[in-house]
Amino acid sequence: MIPSEFQYFAPTTIDEAVGLLAQHGDAAKLIAGGHSLLPAMKLRLTAPGVLIDVSRIDGLQGITVNGALTIGAGTTYHAIASSEAVRTACGVLAECVEQIGDPQVRNRGTIGGSLAHADPAADLPAVVLALDARVTARGPGGERAISADDMFVEMLTTALGAGEIITAVQFPKLGAGEGAAYAKLRQPASRYAIVGVAAYVKLGAGGSVAAARIAVTGAGAKATRQPAAEAALVGSSGDAAAVAAAADQAGDSVDYLGDIHASEEYRRAMVKVYTRRALGAALARARG
Repeated sequence: MIPSEFQYFAPTTIDEAVGLLAQHGDAAKLIAGGHSLLPAMKLRLTAPGVLIDVSRIDGLQGITVNGALTIGAGTTYHAIASSEAVRTACGVLAECVEQIGDPQVRNRGTIGGSLAHADPAADLPAVVLALDARVTARGPGGERAISADDMFVEMLTTALGAGEIITAVQFPKLGAGEGAAYAKLRQPASRYAIVGVAAYVKLGAGGSVAAARIAVTGAGAKATRQPAAEAALVGSSGDAAAVAAAADQAGDSVDYLGDIHASEEYRRAMVKVYTRRALGAALARARG
């Protein structure tokens, strides 16, 4: 099906894009890679009167490493996966985006687009939550930072305000004694997550777990942190029993949704399996 008629704008600066959003309001949609928006438009699930193409804005591109790893919102999955800076500073991010879609999707899709769309089966929201990343947005009121814990409100809904654009995402550089991993059961056709689990651990004195963050995607209406699972792991040695206890807590804490791909019961079982896998890999990396 052909999308309904729309106006098309291709701004070259962030300020120009913000101005166009303010001018056209709810009639406008941002587009970069388009692999989520365009199929919805072709099915007439959405019919924006205005498309604002932000893929040509240099200020949304690039990867830099200073005190943190900063990735421009318009940076593609492929650019992230192939970046040596990303692999060195925060390898789990490359591990995650390598599992998104196929080469066509990875060459077009962008980190900002994924987070703004907030698909409940998307991979990146779980990693953003597990790493306590910070999302930078700019809008009519200027620039502000949004914490990972505040970013994802409900299905397809984020904390972005009217007229705001994600400009960058900041991730911590992982150091000695820290490890993170992403483990995913994918739907074989779309490669979206039936269940995805991101885990971060930090080891303290004697090798005990000093901090942990665990996030689940694909299982419910949005990606969510799992504080009960984190609490089950912190203070332990990170042994098999502690990992199993954390996995059980994660499996029992999600507000599940069933669909044609997997029932609630199956997703619950798989959250436990993939939490064990993600934690096992994260702990192994933290231990070096």
